[in-house]
Amino acid sequence: MLDHDVKYLRFKSYLNTYCPHCQNSFNVDKKSHKQLEFKAVYEGQPIDLFLSPYLDVFEVEASIPLKKDDVLDDLICPHCNNSLIKKDIQCGECGSHVAYVTITAVSRLIPFFICTKYGCEWHGLTKKDERHIKLKIPRQNMPEQDQTLRVHNHQEVPYGYTSELALLEAGRCLQCKNPQCVTGCPVNVDIPVFVALVADGQFDAAAKKIKERNVFPAICGRVCPQENQCELKCILGVKDDPVAIGRLERFVADYERKMELVKIPMAAKNTGKKIAVIGSGPGGLTVASDMRQLGYSVTVFEALHELGGVLTYGIPEFRLPKSVVQFEIDYLKQLGVRFELNHVIGNIYTIDELLEHFDAVYIGVGAGLPMFMGVEGENLGNVFSANEYLTRMNLMKAYRFPEYDTPMPKGNRVAVIGGGNVAMDCARTAQRTGAQEVTIVYRRSRHELPARIEEVHHAEEEGIRFMLLTSPIRYIGTDSNRVKAMECIRMKLGEPDASGRRRPVPIEGSNFVQDCDMVIIAIGNGPNPVIFSSSPNLKRNKWGYIEYNPETMETSIENVYAGGDIVTGSATVIQAMGAGRIAANAMHAKLQSKK
Repeated sequence: MLDHDVKYLRFKSYLNTYCPHCQNSFNVDKKSHKQLEFKAVYEGQPIDLFLSPYLDVFEVEASIPLKKDDVLDDLICPHCNNSLIKKDIQCGECGSHVAYVTITAVSRLIPFFICTKYGCEWHGLTKKDERHIKLKIPRQNMPEQDQTLRVHNHQEVPYGYTSELALLEAGRCLQCKNPQCVTGCPVNVDIPVFVALVADGQFDAAAKKIKERNVFPAICGRVCPQENQCELKCILGVKDDPVAIGRLERFVADYERKMELVKIPMAAKNTGKKIAVIGSGPGGLTVASDMRQLGYSVTVFEALHELGGVLTYGIPEFRLPKSVVQFEIDYLKQLGVRFELNHVIGNIYTIDELLEHFDAVYIGVGAGLPMFMGVEGENLGNVFSANEYLTRMNLMKAYRFPEYDTPMPKGNRVAVIGGGNVAMDCARTAQRTGAQEVTIVYRRSRHELPARIEEVHHAEEEGIRFMLLTSPIRYIGTDSNRVKAMECIRMKLGEPDASGRRRPVPIEGSNFVQDCDMVIIAIGNGPNPVIFSSSPNLKRNKWGYIEYNPETMETSIENVYAGGDIVTGSATVIQAMGAGRIAANAMHAKLQSKK
């Protein structure tokens, strides 16, 4: 055996390797692993050479030692004694002659070239062939801010992939003949094609491919739960970690934006018809984009003084920079979409009044009514709903007070009630704004946490405490009616409820008091009643959300469509966009059918 510092040759792994002359395999069993057995000539002397693949590293055994930059005179098949050297082919890295063998990968025979120079990494395969010979490459993590630094700022935590990391991750894709990842995407992005483009280094083309189905990949790549959608269906994920589709989506979208390669598409010929969109969240913006490109005049009515809906007021800067949201909105403005701010539809105009001036209306107002538990003390000072807290911090920029007018809610010992992404956003925001201790209080176990795994991981890294199988039953106030503590009860898991998760059951006599001077309640939202107060003919289901036709998203009022949280309850950004895409297609088909 050679000394440790001279025993490695590097090139790509293979499944099985054959002599091109006699078709016999070079693979031999030795010590429970596969090796390649060759005869070789070095400085006129015959030697026996063994190459053993692990990742891209080959261990070498030879009868005489090889040193770095040594070149073999010849490489010979041990079965037929024919030379494997191809005199007309040179190593693409060092110019030395190469040995020619054949490998099988994914039931294909592929030419494989071995450089005769010791230590040369050139392997002679095309990028297309490389995709058929999958290395055991682990899923690539994104570089991130150090947790000890990021808790003191509101800058984005993940930095995103570098080009090198993106190429490695895209190379993991199996390019399945029947890709299930596409079925897991609510807007059916052609994922294998866009990932293959990334693997070929065509980053701009990959971004354009995504935008054929998803107009906001920079947003979705950051906040969508890919682990429960496209990545959940990834075939590679059956035995390994799935391809990081969301991270690749974010990478190509950021590349396109930063390299100034974004192109505004040409809208179709003006149809003469007008569309009203209520709400500038992800669903409303998708409808606006699709209908404008089809030639309709589109006006978006937003109740707040800034555009973006939940993307602006709900998701913190460290998870979704507002500059990214603003860029996408500017994209729609350049496309020709008109925006009206400070328009609360239901008060300023009714839906019926909009229909007098518009050919169709899309309702995408989200579910903005906060839910409470109805326990004693919820009206104490420094008890906030997640909606109010995040709106103050994100939309009103309270964390930058006094630069902005809104004072920042403050607490040293903060309790956040709930276990979803919104709860994680609240807890991580409180941690960044001076809280000494932040605790997530959730009535189920860790296994049932509805938040993304990544968000839980980041919260734990940042020092957020988790008080699981616990529920508050009352809040205790000071003489000045500010919260100072909460009485909680321990829970145990019983039988599954309607959500499929095991129902939490109180443990009698397990009450205890937990000190806290600020509480944020993040247990979900309901439909805001404003839009319904002036539209009694807009039918609602038993939960108070809008009834709709799932095939067209049309409501009980003709030519009025709805999608997103206002019809489903709290869901994801990409699901709202999927609903907007369905509504836009149905709206266009119906309006085109009319004379």
